Amino acid sequence: MEALFDYPEELRLLQGEAITRLTDAEFFDFCQANPLLHFERTANHELIIMPPAYPDSSEDGAEIAGQLWYWNRTQAPAPGHSYESSAGFKLPNGAVRAPDVAWLSHAARAVAEQAGGFLAACPEFVVEIRSPSDRLATLQAKMLEYLANGAQLGFLLDVAAETAYIYCPGQPAETIQGYDQALSGEPVLPGFQLDLRPLRRPQKTD
Repeated sequence: MEALFDYPEELRLLQGEAITRLTDAEFFDFCQANPLLHFERTANHELIIMPPAYPDSSEDGAEIAGQLWYWNRTQAPAPGHSYESSAGFKLPNGAVRAPDVAWLSHAARAVAEQAGGFLAACPEFVVEIRSPSDRLATLQAKMLEYLANGAQLGFLLDVAAETAYIYCPGQPAETIQGYDQALSGEPVLPGFQLDLRPLRRPQKTD
């Protein structure tokens, strides 16, 4: 399992007719039969083996999901649903993605259908966190895929570099440097501020 951390992306891609012809339900069953592995599926139905999250990346995801959950829960009434990385979404282009953190409004959730064991909807808000095994260009392409399929706001976080990229439809990505600040969720998440300060790594001392 740990060796997957170092696998190049090309070796994590499963191709072939037996893979690409899987139905949504069969793909879901395949994921359930392999609980120690995390999969996504491209628009061409190729399978991507996702390496286990580094502990720091997992902690970052929990922090962000917790902030989003708290904001959602404390609104009156709660405006939607917050998700962590185990939730799979089938996008309109046929890809199945599992963002590190996601949010879907009640209105969008109410009309979303099930696709196998996945939700046939693109979250309106998504967060992807770069792990040491992730190529930045791959994550940037994934963020653009979310926007092309209906996402209204996305944050791509390169925590080690204290850099954030903000994605909105019809606009170039905005680069934010420094984690001594917060990112606004407006207008998709009114009043939500993602505090980046808890993500900052303590400085190592000799």
